[in-house]
Amino acid sequence: MVAAVDPLAPLIDLPGVADAVARAREAVAKAHAHPTNRRGWPATAAEASVRAARASAALDGGSASLPDDGVVSDPILAGAVRVSEQLGRLLPVWRQAPLQAIARLHMLAATDLVPKAERDDVLGRPRTSPGVSRRLDLLAHVIGESKVPAPVLVAVVHGELLAVGPFSEGNGVVARAAARLAAVSSGLDPKGLAVPEVGHLRKTTEYRETAAAFAGGGEEGLGRWLLHCCAAWELGGREAESIAESAS
Repeated sequence: MVAAVDPLAPLIDLPGVADAVARAREAVAKAHAHPTNRRGWPATAAEASVRAARASAALDGGSASLPDDGVVSDPILAGAVRVSEQLGRLLPVWRQAPLQAIARLHMLAATDLVPKAERDDVLGRPRTSPGVSRRLDLLAHVIGESKVPAPVLVAVVHGELLAVGPFSEGNGVVARAAARLAAVSSGLDPKGLAVPEVGHLRKTTEYRETAAAFAGGGEEGLGRWLLHCCAAWELGGREAESIAESAS
């Protein structure tokens, strides 16, 4: 019997990727090992979730400022906050049916971006294109079957959802939230402490350029995206450490 070939396996051999993966893992693991996060991690994870939502919204042109009264009027930020609040509940769904989880992420992210009259027809429903359906099905297969290191899988989930853009609105917030789910599920960031979104935001131009390079395909484009994402997770690990230090 011939073993199935992992389509993502060649990505590990791209220049610099193995070292970048190791650095990302080390930074996130260091955050998890912080004394504050041994018992007090629910509080630091909650803070990380808020920072992730703010940065994710800003990447899509939304506000990054949460109002003092807690009422969020910016539709992009409101969606990002809803997503962040529900990620824990969506984790079991992600593990069993990732496309269903992605659909639910879209319902949360895009509610305020879609006219009320169109919500039933649009929210959680990918565009009706054979190309979109094929790529989403392939992504779901990869999520369930690939054995590549977690940072690579997380980057592919993130990049593929940006490249496919399966929904009419909210694809960026959905892609970054799906990457967080993949990171928790795969064991890269099991407690959700890291904030890679801050890394993406600090290098917004690079984020957009490397995402476009990933979408274009080719070894160079794929490699650039993987290196960017690993660096963002490395920085996200350091952000998690700073949260833990502040909570000490």
